Amino acid sequence: MIEGAAWRRWVFFRIPLALFLIFLLFPFYWMVITTFRPDSELYIAWQRPNYAPFWTWKPTLAHVQYLFEETAFLTWLWNTMFISICATIISLFCGVLGGYALSRLNFPFAGGLGTAIFVTYLVPQTLLFIPLSEIIRNYKLGDTPWALILTYPTFLIPFCTWLMMGFFKSIPKELEECARIDGASRWKAMVYIILPVAVPGILSAGIFAFTLSWNEFIYALVFLSSPEQKTVPVGVVSELIRGDVFFWGALMAGALLGSIPVAIAYSFFVEHYVSGLTGSVKG
Repeated sequence: MIEGAAWRRWVFFRIPLALFLIFLLFPFYWMVITTFRPDSELYIAWQRPNYAPFWTWKPTLAHVQYLFEETAFLTWLWNTMFISICATIISLFCGVLGGYALSRLNFPFAGGLGTAIFVTYLVPQTLLFIPLSEIIRNYKLGDTPWALILTYPTFLIPFCTWLMMGFFKSIPKELEECARIDGASRWKAMVYIILPVAVPGILSAGIFAFTLSWNEFIYALVFLSSPEQKTVPVGVVSELIRGDVFFWGALMAGALLGSIPVAIAYSFFVEHYVSGLTGSVKG
C-alpha cells in the first residue's frame, strides 16, 4: 500500500510539478543563455555541427557591457522605478480608503459601486489612451514621468480597491466594534486596528500595482518620446530593435536585468503576498 501511494505521488504530483516548473522557468533560462552567448553563436552558429542551442562554452559580458555603455539603460531603470513607486503609492492610498469604505460603510448601492469599480479595470488600455492623451496634452505633461504617474492609477486604483475590499471583508467586524465601544473614532479604529491586520492584503495589492506599473507598455510608448525619459520595456524594445535588425544579446540582457527588481519584490514579500491572495487573517 505504501508503494502504491509513492507511485501515485510520483505520477500525479512530482512529475507534473517538474514538467510545469521546466515549462515555467525555461524562458528565464533562455534569457540567461542568450545574454551571455557571444554573437558568433547567436546568428550563424546553428550551421555548425557542434552547435549547442541550450548551452554556451564561451560566455561573454559583451551584451551587458553594450547595454550599459551604448544605451541609457540605467536612466530607463531609474525612470521605471520612480514611476512605478509613485503610481503604486497613489493607487494603494486610494485603494485602501476605497476598499475600506465599500466593505465597512453602509450606504446605498455599495455593492453595485464595488462591481462597477472592478469593471473599469477590465476596460482595455487601447481604448483609454486616446482620451487620456488629450488630457495629457492639455495639461502639457507629455514626455514627462508625471504623464505616467497620473495615468497608471486609472487602472491600478480599481484593482487595488477591489482587492482590498475583499480583504477587509475577511477581517472580523468585532475588532473594529470593540475599538469603537472603547471610544475610538472610526478613523482611529481603521488606522490602529484594521490596517495593521490588513498588512498582507496591502502588500499583495502593492506588489500587483508595482508589477503592472513596471511592465506597462502602451501608455509609456504613447506618452514618452525622448530616449532619456523612456522606461525599461519601451527603451529596450525601441532602442535595441532597429528596422529588421534585432540585437538579441542586448535585448535579452535588458529583459533579464529589468525583471530582477520585480523578482526581488516577490521574494521578500512572498508570504504576505500569498496570505493576501487567500484573504487569510491571523487571529
